[in-house]
Amino acid sequence: MALTNDQIIIRLQDKFGDQIYNVEQPYGLLTFTANKDLNLKVLQFLYNDETLKFQFLTDLCAVHYPEQAGEELAVVYHLHNLIDNVRIRFKVYTNSNNPDVFTATNIFESANWMERETYDFYGVNFIGHPNLKRILNVDEMDYFPMRKEFPLEDQTRTDKDDEMFGRGGIGSIN
Repeated sequence: MALTNDQIIIRLQDKFGDQIYNVEQPYGLLTFTANKDLNLKVLQFLYNDETLKFQFLTDLCAVHYPEQAGEELAVVYHLHNLIDNVRIRFKVYTNSNNPDVFTATNIFESANWMERETYDFYGVNFIGHPNLKRILNVDEMDYFPMRKEFPLEDQTRTDKDDEMFGRGGIGSIN
């Protein structure tokens, strides 16, 4: 019998109760949230449970929500049960001033580089990571480029022609 989203929710709520929240199913993809201090317990449960068997970490990334005070950074895990071909999304939120989240490298070896990339671009500090350092950007960089902390373009530039970008001038839509 194929594993369903309802079965997954029941197993999670039986184990964690109301510590699993924001349960949604956008486009059929089960998505839920837990406190960042529970990330390893939830991931380990999803991995070890005889029914669930989410033993493949498809992706790990972050999202910056600057308008969400105290929960500006979301760490998002995409997991796959290869036996039943079911995918889920699990989120934890953290403060951008103290972006500490426990590393998942002891559960999923593939988390190693994904966590390094997430650190490199968003500044999430994965506690316990074996080698948490920048992976794509230069070591001297003192900011995290994927955070929405800077304007998309310099409004004082005089060397660009707004007409080339569909802004201002003849034929623009205002």
